[in-house]
Amino acid sequence: MKLLLLGANGQLGQTFLTEGGLARRGDLIAATRTGELNAPGRGVVGNLEDLTALASLLDAERPDIVVNAAAYTAVDKAESDEGTASRVNGEALGVIGRWAASHGALVIHFSTDYVFPGTATAPYAPTAATGPQGAYGRSKLAGEEALRASGARHMIFRTAWVYSAVGNNFLRTMLRLGADRDELRVVADQRGTPTTTRLIVAGTLAAIDRYVSSGGNDPGLLGTFHLTASGETTWHGFAEAIFAEAVASGVLARAPNVQPIATAEFPTPARRPAYSVLDNASFAATFGHPLADWRVGLQEVVGELATS
Repeated sequence: MKLLLLGANGQLGQTFLTEGGLARRGDLIAATRTGELNAPGRGVVGNLEDLTALASLLDAERPDIVVNAAAYTAVDKAESDEGTASRVNGEALGVIGRWAASHGALVIHFSTDYVFPGTATAPYAPTAATGPQGAYGRSKLAGEEALRASGARHMIFRTAWVYSAVGNNFLRTMLRLGADRDELRVVADQRGTPTTTRLIVAGTLAAIDRYVSSGGNDPGLLGTFHLTASGETTWHGFAEAIFAEAVASGVLARAPNVQPIATAEFPTPARRPAYSVLDNASFAATFGHPLADWRVGLQEVVGELATS
């Protein structure tokens, strides 16, 4: 079995490579914008902005499974660069899906909580009505729709508040700022579920294993699922938990004072969802893979930083 990983140098892609699970399941080809990898493995050029080159890559490698961890993730920049965001997050999925449909391949694609309006008061089910409030969310929803319309066998995994020990993310920003400041102001009226790349990778591998063991013939394994940790918090609650864990693990000598603020006090070009909690029950039930509470992942990532 041949697997093509797109976006191999992103924080999710790097976790796929460092965890090693994809490579143990077949011949793995890892694609990045330049062809160079930040982790061990065979690298090829795969730039989702160049749709013609993307089609050529698929023709050349002919994978059985495409794992698309590539995305335009600059949420605020997308407000003034929606064309690029739509090409990478939307149109590219049409190219991938049409190729996969004509070659019998499976596409695994990662989407986002931003496809929802963020106005709910209970976790969003995978079947809940979408309604993105910004350019980034619109581009990601366009990708979902293009993949579904292609007729390809697919698994769309929506996730949220993603972080890891590498890359640019909320946890690393908090640790950097917390090391230099006595007080931080963090938004306390947005709710979601912090989710580690390690949890996403483990869930994806469980889904691949279930798909392969079924011979690719179980339609119940296909469709849209929510792949996040369990539980919920606010950005302010997440920040406080980060600092408590960092101090306990010796990553920081002391925790700064974290002041709660309203979203209106921290304006950004893109509107953030006020409520981003996703109902992950169908993922756990379908793939037989329980999804741990978000605090478990936080302990793992801070522990990794403490020993690095």
